[in-house]
Amino acid sequence: MLPGGRRMHLHDGPIDLIVGADGPEAEVARAYEAARVRFSTILDELCTELPLLRAPTDILPQGSVARRMWRATYDLSRHTFITPMAAVAGAVAEEVLYAMVTVAEVERAHVNDGGDIAIHLTPWQEYRVGVVDRPDEPCLFTHALIHWTDPVRGIATSGWRGRSFSFGIADAVTVLAATASGADAAATLIANAVDLPGHPAVTRVAASDIQPDSDLGARLVTRAVGPLTPAEIAAALEHGVAAAEAMIESEFVIACALHLAGETRTVGQVPLGPEQRLSANG
Repeated sequence: MLPGGRRMHLHDGPIDLIVGADGPEAEVARAYEAARVRFSTILDELCTELPLLRAPTDILPQGSVARRMWRATYDLSRHTFITPMAAVAGAVAEEVLYAMVTVAEVERAHVNDGGDIAIHLTPWQEYRVGVVDRPDEPCLFTHALIHWTDPVRGIATSGWRGRSFSFGIADAVTVLAATASGADAAATLIANAVDLPGHPAVTRVAASDIQPDSDLGARLVTRAVGPLTPAEIAAALEHGVAAAEAMIESEFVIACALHLAGETRTVGQVPLGPEQRLSANG
């Protein structure tokens, strides 16, 4: 338990979760125990199917977390390169949250896997979630107020400055979606789209040169972004906006905020507070 006794930290290898729940004390304790038990085997389960999860495939995996990853990326993989690994953090958060809320009657709960968050809300509950402009030096850009009547139950952030590789140059792309695994996959692709292909200020390296077993293989990933002109920043962000709008049209995404070099674009209905909603292209 973290200081204060209200949140729990679960860690195993590359997976690092912060878990929170509110409600009757006995129910919260039951939820935390369910999270601990379910989390204890997730990494081993994923490792048994890693070759399958590191490639686009029509084959449905066996594990429950792996299936969440596959479902979040399968339709997207028919149009662009993406593997189930793009949804791993969101899927883990979903799975642990599901274990909690199926055994305990908590008022609200969340599982945060490195910034990819699955949330549970009962009637009249809400969460205020901070949105950062870059994950490596987090500074709150705004907040999203998720009310129990909103369709949002998953939030994820991606970008080249984050813990995962990116083809694009976005500092951060935050996606609100119906599920955490879906938000994770969509954020990955929208962040990839925020790009200036071939630009000399962008340093790219083969993913396999950094991580030999990466699911991205020899595809080039962004390692540094130099100075860009205002016009170049705007052009890169517009590429991402187009990708986000397509995903909203296809109902993969509910809303999205894109950040690059101090500039921001938003797409969809982003719930910023009880009296303000930031609408498309704000």
